[in-house]
Amino acid sequence: MQRRMLGRTGLEVTAMGLGCGGHSRLGMAKGKDEANAVAVIRRALDLGLNLVDTAANYRTEPYVGEAIRGHRDELILATKFSPRRERLEKPELVKDVLEQSLRDLGTDVIDIYQVHGATPDIYDEVVDRLYPVLARLRDQGKIRFIGITEMFGRDTDHKMLDRAVADDLWDTIMVGFNFMNPSARRRILQKTQEKGIGTFCMFAIRHALTDPQLAKELVLSLIEQGHLDGDGIDRANPLGFLVADGVASSIAEAGYRFCLHEPGLDCILSGTGNPTHLAENHRYLQMPPLPKEPRQRLAELFGHLDCVSCN
Repeated sequence: MQRRMLGRTGLEVTAMGLGCGGHSRLGMAKGKDEANAVAVIRRALDLGLNLVDTAANYRTEPYVGEAIRGHRDELILATKFSPRRERLEKPELVKDVLEQSLRDLGTDVIDIYQVHGATPDIYDEVVDRLYPVLARLRDQGKIRFIGITEMFGRDTDHKMLDRAVADDLWDTIMVGFNFMNPSARRRILQKTQEKGIGTFCMFAIRHALTDPQLAKELVLSLIEQGHLDGDGIDRANPLGFLVADGVASSIAEAGYRFCLHEPGLDCILSGTGNPTHLAENHRYLQMPPLPKEPRQRLAELFGHLDCVSCN
């Protein structure tokens, strides 16, 4: 699999990374067991992925630790902590969260430690109160790089990340981006490329992009709300132009290829509880760009949108 430099970190990441959260949480959210979660992670390693992204809140760190035993040196390990109110008020608590993550993951150092789902209303507190703690932990050698992720479902126009990128404190960011909301292209990604900030893509494929019916319902709702001009849209199959001969075999394939070839997105995260599904996504994330005409059509339809996450 293609590898890319993760901004200025000097880390070389595979273009696809394994995400251990989302709706699936390695299948744990859908009733699957620990053995399945470990199997998914090990399948990712077999496929050549070298980036695993998890979080304390996902409760998948112990399964990651089990699966990567004996492979730690081959991997870039990213995890996150939530900036809850008690941690904003007592920033030293972040060290306790990190120590638990280190134990669960079976490692002495986290490559990328991220503030999880920061929102615009608490961003100043994150910088003033939590960032100094993270910088000390980095100086102590417990973490290598510091990142921040947005809460895309609530911040679809990237207000928090716009400020974070301007501050230039963060080695990496995680941004929501997909073909129905590519607003980060103009608001975030130009700046991250200029500053050398490593960029993870989440929400490349989310709930509304998993099958044609769900996508249709979302498009129709956007027309009803006035966000899309219904003229020229096939209301019976609005994304049918993507799933066509010579274009893509599915909406998911189209969505992953759209993100894979977006300048400024270093690593596309994909999460699932099914090893076979993971291998399918891996195949998509090695394919060439979508043809020019469907890309132009996507730009015409959704290039202006910043109001949906497709979650």
